[in-house]
Amino acid sequence: MSATTHFAGDTAVLTGRSLTHILRSPDTIITTAVTPVALMLLFTYVFGGAIDTGQGSYIDYMLPGILLITIASGIAYTAYRLFLDMQGGIFERFQSMPIARSSVLWAHVLTSLVANVISLVIVVGVGLLMGFRTGASVLEWLAVAGILILFTLALTWIAVIAGLSAKTVDGASAFSYPLIFLPFISSAFVPTDTMPAPVAWFAENQPVTSIVNSLRSIFAGEPVGNDIWVALAWCVGILIVAYIGAMAIYRKKIS
Repeated sequence: MSATTHFAGDTAVLTGRSLTHILRSPDTIITTAVTPVALMLLFTYVFGGAIDTGQGSYIDYMLPGILLITIASGIAYTAYRLFLDMQGGIFERFQSMPIARSSVLWAHVLTSLVANVISLVIVVGVGLLMGFRTGASVLEWLAVAGILILFTLALTWIAVIAGLSAKTVDGASAFSYPLIFLPFISSAFVPTDTMPAPVAWFAENQPVTSIVNSLRSIFAGEPVGNDIWVALAWCVGILIVAYIGAMAIYRKKIS
């Protein structure tokens, strides 16, 4: 059996284990979806009438940012589950078995991806019930899915770093709070040109704005311009740096 086949088989088995835990406690997915859905309700029905984006329906404008908040909320559980495995001695037990070492981390990453996709589907479904509309084609929906999956993978590897490095359960998930807050200082809820100059500069040069703008343009059937390349650069850059950092910490932990 080749090393690649060995790694794939081990990762599949361990991913199945992690997914079983989620199926036994679906409240984690429901909890992840509750916050973004509550924000959609709040901004659409309470603040939406007072916010003029100049771009049609407010739910159409806001949904891309809500999707990123959904992901930022969901990855906290990845760090939490990884921390519990570290504290419970599961990693030590796996090390005594003939399995690929990195498959343990990849199982958590793939589980995060599946859980977040389910949460995103729930949020989009609620958005459609609230009046979200798009003329996006199947290919454009696939492009949206690709961006969201890439963003999920990037943040998940940050969650892996948090889960491996945390000293307490609260510390394992607390890292996600700034990530959840980041969309609020971006173009997710209001155009950046309505912000004070220093805040607008930050909003326009942080990753969330380019990702949100790209998703919004795809949903609206408009040209994405340079935003898509900036968004992909941010996602890939964060993914690479976080992956390298996570693997370095993991090797140190198990050495």
